[in-house]
Amino acid sequence: MKTGERIDTLKVSGYKVIQEEKRFCFGIDAVLLSDFSKTKKNERVCDLGTGTGIIPILLAAKNPSLKIDALEIQNESVDMAKRSVELNNLQSIINIVEGDIKQASSYFEKNVYDVVTTNPPYMIAEHGEGNGNDEKTIARHEVLCTLDDVVRSASELLKSQGRFYMIHKPFRLAEIMAVMMKYKLEPKRMRLCFPYVDKEPTMVLIEGVKCAKSRITVESPLIVYEKSGGYTKEVQEIYAR
Repeated sequence: MKTGERIDTLKVSGYKVIQEEKRFCFGIDAVLLSDFSKTKKNERVCDLGTGTGIIPILLAAKNPSLKIDALEIQNESVDMAKRSVELNNLQSIINIVEGDIKQASSYFEKNVYDVVTTNPPYMIAEHGEGNGNDEKTIARHEVLCTLDDVVRSASELLKSQGRFYMIHKPFRLAEIMAVMMKYKLEPKRMRLCFPYVDKEPTMVLIEGVKCAKSRITVESPLIVYEKSGGYTKEVQEIYAR
């Protein structure tokens, strides 16, 4: 452990993750994405922009037969992710690599992965309050990569009929669909996430399949909070899983 770091218990398979409060810590979006992502026995998975490795760890908890590669550009996050993998004795399942999403196919084999997951920066560079190139800005804003970069790299890594899972912002949904189809990742499943039943959606979960035929299923809305402020029953069940 380094100064300022803490160990958070994930309450699944006894796993834990190392985080640092001043850096970008995982939130409910990572939990929802890992639950939305479907994996099968012995599949190969790549997580793009893994941060501190939370999504690979959650996927490994659900399916320990996976082989997961994970890519992250920020050195300090890579270091924490590697130590979290060691903390959970997941070295035989999860491989953390330091590198740029834009060159993902230079670190990993092309056309071999069954699944690619990503929780990418949501905001284009000029949106919102940025802080230059600090860690939180890089995680939230398209400073070092764009949506196009992420989707293109995912398509390069996936085999034909491989599955792509992403969580993003609904206000960019038209762009998301266009970019996915540009790189032959046909949108197949989508779910909008609402903070409250009477509010606009704030997140969208989407699955694409490489070189698939056109047909999309829009799943029932996911409501995150009750009016009282507590998690809904469904979100509680997702955390329990």
